[in-house]
Amino acid sequence: MEQKKARLLRLLAEKSFRYSPNAPFKLASGRESPYYVDCRPVTHSAEGLSLIGEIIFDLIKGQKIQAVGGLTMGADPMAHAVALISFQRGEPVNAFSVRKFVKGYGAGGRLVGPVRPGEQVVVLEDVITTGGSVLEAVKAVREFGLTVAQVIVLVDREEGGREAVEQEISRVQAVFTLSQLKSCC
Repeated sequence: MEQKKARLLRLLAEKSFRYSPNAPFKLASGRESPYYVDCRPVTHSAEGLSLIGEIIFDLIKGQKIQAVGGLTMGADPMAHAVALISFQRGEPVNAFSVRKFVKGYGAGGRLVGPVRPGEQVVVLEDVITTGGSVLEAVKAVREFGLTVAQVIVLVDREEGGREAVEQEISRVQAVFTLSQLKSCC
């Protein structure tokens, strides 16, 4: 797994990490930062999906997790990658999405995917800064009746988000930190 993690870290550093000290980036949290991490170039790539699916599945296998997912759009490719790898390895874990808003037509609802109240799930997030998006997903998942076993984030920006989520969920794991991206390669 260490080789896969090293390759994924390199991909994230090359394709997802940007540094601009003179023109800071505005983040979803409203904060500004000279560092920006946009995981989509990696989470939407074939190699990135394969690596993410394998690494996250290895973190949850054997824990009786029924599904993985999180807020759409950041968590969607990660959840689908884990679901595919889990099926290929004979320990199926389904994927689900948490919509940002309840849709007003069709079956409605905020969660999409083959999940049922009472199931144990892992909430995924691509990048965590303040933890607001993760906590929003956790709230929606709990309101649906699912049990959140843990939260896994691809990149922790190390700005207090992980600690904020740990107030609600005791198991919060980051695959990588911003410090690792900054010192990579």
